Amino acid sequence: MKLFLIRHGRTAWNREEVFRGTADVPLDDVGRKEAKFLARRLKEEALRVIYTSPLSRARETAEIIASECGTAVEVSEGLLDLNFGLWQGLSVEEVKGRFGDLYRRWMEAPHEVSFPGGEDLEAVRERAMGMVEDLKGRHRGEVVALVTHRVVLKVLICSLLGLGLDAFWRVAQGTAALNAFEWKGNCWVVRLLNDTCHLRSLKGEGGLEF
Repeated sequence: MKLFLIRHGRTAWNREEVFRGTADVPLDDVGRKEAKFLARRLKEEALRVIYTSPLSRARETAEIIASECGTAVEVSEGLLDLNFGLWQGLSVEEVKGRFGDLYRRWMEAPHEVSFPGGEDLEAVRERAMGMVEDLKGRHRGEVVALVTHRVVLKVLICSLLGLGLDAFWRVAQGTAALNAFEWKGNCWVVRLLNDTCHLRSLKGEGGLEF
């Protein structure tokens, strides 16, 4: 099984460094361009199906890819973004002002943080890895894509590589980034990681890491 892990395209809240989580924020114009460039890159892949988070920024990214590749899209709650609770809709600066101690903890030990009114990284890991394990059984020898969010991807990549969630900040994920893993024998082998070479023509507007 070959597994493409894809981050959705850019939104206004990515550009403005506002925490998104389960808030439904649509792609902006650059985000749609990112998705189109990514779709062209994936056109020659024999994608069996694209699974996407239900949030519109991921769903629209998946639909743009599916249109180019002639592939079906299925929505999965397992790919939903981390619920940031009271942080959702706040900028980084607002969070620093209102939740200074927790923000510092988030930057230093993200695996120990549970967001007020939200959830923690372990909850994301359980649902996302549960889905991957299910897909591994259902799509033997096939090529599958998952379109989801920065936090979910960082958690998945740590888990697939056998890293603890304390390694969360060691994994970068730009908007419309492409990652590829292959199940070989009894382990996942990484083939691509945070690849955004398809966004070069956007000249720095694409591939935002927030």
